[in-house]
Amino acid sequence: QPFTIIMYCTDSLQAVELAGKSYKLVDSFNNIFSDYSNSSELMKLNATAGTTASPVKVSPALLEILLVSKNAFDKSNGSFDITTGPLVKLWRSARKTKQLPTKEKIAAAKNLTGFKNVVIDPVDKKASLLKQGMSLDLGGIAKGWIAQKIIDFLRTQNVAHALADAGGDIAMSAAPEGTKGWTIGVNIPERREELLDQSLLLQNKAVATSGDVFQYVEKDGKRYSHIVDPQTGYGVTFQRNVTVIANDGATTDWLATACSILPVKKAKKLALKMNAELLIAENKKDKIIFYATKGFAQYWKPQRQ
Repeated sequence: QPFTIIMYCTDSLQAVELAGKSYKLVDSFNNIFSDYSNSSELMKLNATAGTTASPVKVSPALLEILLVSKNAFDKSNGSFDITTGPLVKLWRSARKTKQLPTKEKIAAAKNLTGFKNVVIDPVDKKASLLKQGMSLDLGGIAKGWIAQKIIDFLRTQNVAHALADAGGDIAMSAAPEGTKGWTIGVNIPERREELLDQSLLLQNKAVATSGDVFQYVEKDGKRYSHIVDPQTGYGVTFQRNVTVIANDGATTDWLATACSILPVKKAKKLALKMNAELLIAENKKDKIIFYATKGFAQYWKPQRQ
């Protein structure tokens, strides 16, 4: 997925140099968190699951994202869980083959999940996975986390107006000069190219939209999303888009995942607990129904008269 950075600098040479440094940073984080490359630090940690008596030394970035993920797991009562790697793999292959996984396969994969099997030692910067066959998947948090890190880095370089878009997980600093905010569009559920009529107007925030528009497997008229419910082991079957606005990219990213799984009432409660605002657009019998936290409306861009 593309990673886009927009920044306002007074000097074009500085802009080119900072863009280069920013993308280097993105690449270095990708090399740590990727679950597609066997040489990534995450995959090397996964490979030690259940096989080593001593915890593995982890980089500061991996340690930080593990701790943020543990906090997200606790705050969401387990709705956001990076230990669902074996389930994610199962559903990924289901989308490719268009075959639903068997109950037995789901049960076996579910048996390899659970944060109780992850030990993180922040003092010695070490981590261990206790069960053989376990694997962590950072797909629901890493993009937002990285987008935020780019904005934080640009702030240290005196760039006050910037936006980082990691394939739909967006973090930003102050609005471009002369504007009231960055204008962000929100997808209509189940429509690839269509956006809602209104846009969001945001600054110094992060925003993420999660939904199954592009990734699902269909069986007997039911769509199973790529977002897996850790409690059931199945892809969720709601047809909904979830948009979260929060103060940092990692929070918006994991909240968008958790709020795609939770019932609407619980999703709203969790968003408010995290000082975030939430919009759920759900497709019910070909009608789109909206649910939102009270504060979400303040971010809609006023319609032109």
